[in-house]
Order: sequence, then structure tokens, then C-alpha cells
Amino acid sequence: MLTIAHLTSAHPRRDTRIFIKQCRALVRQGYEVTLVVADGLGDERDSGVHITDVGHIPGRLARMLGSTRRVLLRARQVDADIYHLHDPELMPAGLALKRLGKTVIFDAHEDLPLQLLGKPYLTPGLRGVLSRASAAYERHACRQFDAIVAATPFIRDKFLRINPNTIDVNNYPVPGEFDAEAPWSEKRQEVCYVGSLSAMRGIGELVAAAQLLQSPARITVAGRFSEVKLENALSALPGWQRLNRPGHLDRDGVRAVMAQALAGLVTLHPEPNYLDALPVKMFEYMAAGIPVIASDIPLWRGIIQDHQCGVCVDPRDPAAIAAAIDYFVRNSQIAQRMGRNGRRAVIENYNWPSEAEKLIGLYRQLHASIGNMRRAGT
Repeated sequence: MLTIAHLTSAHPRRDTRIFIKQCRALVRQGYEVTLVVADGLGDERDSGVHITDVGHIPGRLARMLGSTRRVLLRARQVDADIYHLHDPELMPAGLALKRLGKTVIFDAHEDLPLQLLGKPYLTPGLRGVLSRASAAYERHACRQFDAIVAATPFIRDKFLRINPNTIDVNNYPVPGEFDAEAPWSEKRQEVCYVGSLSAMRGIGELVAAAQLLQSPARITVAGRFSEVKLENALSALPGWQRLNRPGHLDRDGVRAVMAQALAGLVTLHPEPNYLDALPVKMFEYMAAGIPVIASDIPLWRGIIQDHQCGVCVDPRDPAAIAAAIDYFVRNSQIAQRMGRNGRRAVIENYNWPSEAEKLIGLYRQLHASIGNMRRAGT
């Protein structure tokens, strides 16, 4: 039996892309799957996946230095046939595993060099230096890996110039996860935002928009703040009183929030690393059968206009965001129709089962290569 180890030093053990989608899909194909994590929650077995924990180290730099070493040590102990890396900080571990003769996949969830250009905790000059350095190391490492899995077609096209064995496995939703949508007549006068809360993700504009609402709507904001200082500043604004704040939610909580909402918000700022991104939450809103209020980014606008499943706004304009929320609250039939359109688009085009087939095909290809090497005695 082929043994597979997914490695992460930064993601939670039940990360949607890593655990719920990829690991479970591979278990269903009969593979033996281990997930190595660094969250301090201990070892367990879930859905046929053996989760092994190397312990949590607090602090970004300490994690990047200490957790990655622990993950590599545990990965070597697992002695899998294929290693699938989910964090850029694990690239050195991937090269170490390659030197041991292992088959290694790197999963590019984001375009790291572009992402670094938008990090608020770095000075502008340092962002450029780190971005160029990460791009150079990324090219060096990823040429040596056996395959690259990219989370979007844009990232795939970038890596194809580095490693020809690159595929895109898009982070589309599992349609069945959102089947239990509430009847439209039972929905509340609420819209929702689910995800990380930061300035670049538009939380400031959402709070400002809440103050400008003309309808009785409230905004449910589910997620964790990236900076305590930002949360404290926003909580002092008048619009904060129009927010529901359930905090970070598990998958059941996410489904419940979307089921009762009239629309879903994904008003991220047009930063370089978002322009070619495919936001998971946008497709989850669509799967949940609610219209999307999204940033007017060309890629997103094309999807929303093609399927008539929402509206696009300037994410830096609180008045435009408020007007879009009021529009759906006051026009429930239009909201319901757009929600149905979005769900149909997910079922027909933007769904995880079709992406899982790409992932499984890659694993079958690598499995065959491993078998050929073993028969050749190399």
C-alpha cells in the first residue's frame, strides 16, 4: 500500500484544504495517510487519517525555526512513500527528504512572493527584499520536487515555468456540505463575512458600512483578528454595534451562519496577491445558496457576472458596501434567485469532487513512478 504523509507546521489539523478535502479524498482511494501537524493538541485518528502532532511553538519566527525541524524529524520517522508539503517554510524539509530519496510534492496555497508584498508588519523596503529572496528560493527548491500542486490556475501557470509536473487543484467547496440551507422565509436580516479579520481583508470598511446601513440589517463577522490593536480601534466605532461577533467557528458554525444569512461578503482589498486569487469563501457562499457581495476585481467580477450570482463593489467604499447590503435585504426575491444561480454554478463547475480527481490522478502517476524505480532497483 502506498503511504502518504501530509506535512504542515502552520495550519490547523482540520484545515479545510489539507484535511477535509485532500487527506480524506486520498483515504477513500485506499491510501494510508498520515498528517503531521504542530498544534500541541496531541495524536489522534480521524476519518481514517492518522494525525501526529509535534507540539506547538508560539511566535511566528520561533515556529518557522523550531516547528519545521520537528516536522522534518517526525516525517522521517513516518517513512512515507510520498510527502506532501503545505507551507513554504517546509521547503528546506522537502529538500532534505529528497536527499533521502523520497518523492515530494509542494502545495502552493498562495503566491508567496506576492503575498509578502502585502504584509503590513514588514516595512516596504523589507517586503521587496523578502519577496525577491523567496522567489529565488522557491525556484531553487521547486525545480527539485517531484510535483507542484497549485491552488489556482494563476499559481499553476507560474510554477509550470519552474516545474513541468504542476497541476492546479482549486479549493472549491464540497457541495453536499451546504445542502441544509434554510428556507428563504426563515432567514434573518443579516449578511455575513467568514474568514480572517485584517485591514487588507476589508474589516475596517465593513464596520464603517454597518454605520451607513439604511435597512435593519446586521453583519455577522465570524473569524479572528490578525491584530489586537485593530480590533480595539474598530470596536470603538459606532458601526461596531451593528455587528454580530460569534468569533472563530468550526465547520458546523460556518454552515449555520451562512444558512441564516441573506448574502455573503468577500470585500478584500485589491492587493497584488488577491488579484488572481479564487477566494474559498466566495464559492462557499455560492454553495450555500446566498448571493455574493464581492470586491470589483476583474477575475471575481467575471465569475459573478457570468453566473448572475451577486454584485461587485469598490471594497474601499463603505457606502457602496452598505448600499449592496441594503439592496439584498430589500429585494429578497432577487437575492434568492442569485443565490440559486450561485449554487447551480458550484454544482456544475466549481466543486471539490472534480478537483479531487486531478489530485488522485497526480498520485497515481507518482505511484507508478515509484513502482518503476523499485522494479529497476534504484
